[in-house]
Amino acid sequence: MTGHRHAWLDASAGVAGDMLLGALVDAGAELPALQSAVDAVVPGAVRLSSAPVTRAGLRAVRVRVEPLVTDASRRTWVTIRDLLAGAALADRIRDRATAVFARLADAEAHVHGIPADDVHFHEVGAWDSIADVVGVCAALEQLGVATLSAGEVAVGAGRVRTAHGDLPVPVPAVAQLARGWRVRAGGTGELATPTGMAVIRALAARDEDLPPMRVERTGVGAGGRDTPERANVVRVVLGTAARAPGPPAEPAVLLEANIDDLDPRLWPEILAGLLRSGASDAWLVPITMKKGRPAHILSVLCHPGTAGTLRERIFRDTSTLGVRESELRKYALPRAFVDVEVAGGTVAVKVGHDHGVIVQVMPEFTDVAALAARLGRPERQVLAEAAAAAAAAGLTVGTTLPAHARPA
Repeated sequence: MTGHRHAWLDASAGVAGDMLLGALVDAGAELPALQSAVDAVVPGAVRLSSAPVTRAGLRAVRVRVEPLVTDASRRTWVTIRDLLAGAALADRIRDRATAVFARLADAEAHVHGIPADDVHFHEVGAWDSIADVVGVCAALEQLGVATLSAGEVAVGAGRVRTAHGDLPVPVPAVAQLARGWRVRAGGTGELATPTGMAVIRALAARDEDLPPMRVERTGVGAGGRDTPERANVVRVVLGTAARAPGPPAEPAVLLEANIDDLDPRLWPEILAGLLRSGASDAWLVPITMKKGRPAHILSVLCHPGTAGTLRERIFRDTSTLGVRESELRKYALPRAFVDVEVAGGTVAVKVGHDHGVIVQVMPEFTDVAALAARLGRPERQVLAEAAAAAAAAGLTVGTTLPAHARPA
């Protein structure tokens, strides 16, 4: 058995974005790196700081988000999605942050009875909540967290004043996000915020008590209030969780040929024909041969059982006089498809997973192109919407492959 870094979140006293951020900083995430990630999304808008505090006698870390600009405007899900898409972030940070806001948008859309793209965030659209979400996702990346789970969440009781007026606790968005998760009141007041609940629902693959792991670090993050009867904290436990080894090696053959005298207009159909004949992949690499002649390396990756057929096809369809052959080992992630709804149609999303944990997510471009052509819209826009729909459906790196996924 090998292991991977797992984080378990203890939200038994409540959860909020700043509390999660404080717990991860206490567990070792470095604040300057988190500040850099936030600045990539909303440059010059906020400053992060941290300080040790006590909550009901327990030591914890409180992370504060200080606004540096005056901006009371409401932000739509589309605006936040575009900010994340255009930011210079690691892919997993961007994917996780997008997934969190997508879950928030879906919850708010359900509560208000409007499409998700029309949602205008209030509290969660402010700079500090964007900083909380991006900071948490950047901290997880810095700490090397591959998967997350969480336990029962205390959501609170009573009533609270919000941008929508006086509301019962849990507020409607938290109640919507909590569907399918274990919760309890746990105390009076709003103990779980929409942002904190969305982080758990978007990023935690399982609702479970502390799972078996070799504990490496712990962190305690503080909320703003200090209530004597209840430590207002979130805890994170980081450790190595056992799992089976990665995908097994498969035998593969690489066929290659250097070709400098073929009409380049023939290449697209040659590559397509090789794929139809059983190649796992086929591609061209431009090179310069002797006497400065421009040429291409034709490369064909295939199973050993199809190498003979593909070799014959290369000789038949190209002008080469020789084909090189190498035996390789190929490590391939299992793949599955999940259909997502995009305005005007459906797009299949290809998901690569390692023992049920999602590692790669990509909308099928043939579906994107076909839908864009049918709707008369730019492929770029349809691709972005398909990626956002995948994130909203929980298809993000580190989460569990859904049961309704079909094998690729």
